[in-house]
Amino acid sequence: MPNRATQGELPLSDIRVVELGQLLAGPFCGQLLGDFGAEVIKIEDPGVGDPMRQWGREKPHGRSLWWPVVARNKMSATANLRDPQGQDLVRRLLADADVLVENFRPGTLERWGLAPEQLWEINPRLIVTRVTGYGQTGPYAPRAGFGSIGEAMGGIRYVMGEPDAAPVRAGISLGDSLAATFACLGTLVALHARARTGRGQVVDSAIYEAVLSMMESLIPEWAVAGYQRERTGATLPNVAPSNVYPTADGDLILIAANQDSVFGRLAGVMAQPELADDPRYATHGARGAAMAELDGLIAAWSATQHADDLLGRLHEAGVPAGRIFRAADMLADPHFAAREAIVRLPHPDFGELPMHNVAPKLSATPGRVRSVGPELGEHNDDVWGRLVGLSAADRTRLHDAGII
Repeated sequence: MPNRATQGELPLSDIRVVELGQLLAGPFCGQLLGDFGAEVIKIEDPGVGDPMRQWGREKPHGRSLWWPVVARNKMSATANLRDPQGQDLVRRLLADADVLVENFRPGTLERWGLAPEQLWEINPRLIVTRVTGYGQTGPYAPRAGFGSIGEAMGGIRYVMGEPDAAPVRAGISLGDSLAATFACLGTLVALHARARTGRGQVVDSAIYEAVLSMMESLIPEWAVAGYQRERTGATLPNVAPSNVYPTADGDLILIAANQDSVFGRLAGVMAQPELADDPRYATHGARGAAMAELDGLIAAWSATQHADDLLGRLHEAGVPAGRIFRAADMLADPHFAAREAIVRLPHPDFGELPMHNVAPKLSATPGRVRSVGPELGEHNDDVWGRLVGLSAADRTRLHDAGII
């Protein structure tokens, strides 16, 4: 992996991150920082490693397909953090680091002698980014926190699903990823503040608060208007038309034409321009009140159209519409290809491995996926030798003792 001296074209190439977390909430923050060039050194338990190495439904060759993604652009070094010698090694590594990312239960770093206050004694510029279920303070802080619980507590689970069924979850680890994204944002803000103050600080990202931050006006709607958002399935209340509609060839097309002018264009494509002037559908409020009736009209029409022809005419008319993509659609789509939304990297077991590229795109200093997730301890010699200064004999001794 390139070192600080050779990745100068990447915007975070002068930032060293030590990642102590595991699974997703902490490591995804590390992945985001690494995508833009940070030197991310992931510390894993010797002989075991991050459980993400084993996660994922499909495991060709017995290897996780998730690990190459979440650990991309990272180095892997091993250290037993439950042993004083392993803790000392990490302490020495952090003496010249910019960011520490961890997602252990609150109090864990403190038990290991790695509390922020102790680390600031050796490196006052260190930013300590902590991702947990409930945050570092408050009565729930000591609880075990998983992304699913944070999603429930933050409000998003309650509003997901059909009105007459129990709440559902998204098919991805939404809470963990949101908390990691906010942790990355907080880390970048803390780095900016450090440039002025010269001091590091704690970035405290809680899963439930990250989810809550995405809940729009849910809180004041209840507190001021007494309105409780409920599950509404594929639609949003009073926003119409914005739904999934059938086609003659069995496809499903999402059409979003809830703005007045856009609905007028949709009515023209339907060859029913009079709908735009009909008092039942002429305004946003009227269409919201007549949502079920309007959806029925559009579905009856779309069911007579072939998907490709329908999409072509909708796009030409300026009506937002599209298929609901799956992985195969993404890999075959010309827009994904033109914007390089998917990147392919060599992998020792899988050959050419596709994965999503770096987002967002920067015009002058874009990020880049430079490597897939490393083997366990692949960079031990580089980290403990080059960066920390352990001799080969010391590294062998610590390895044999199960410390690294």
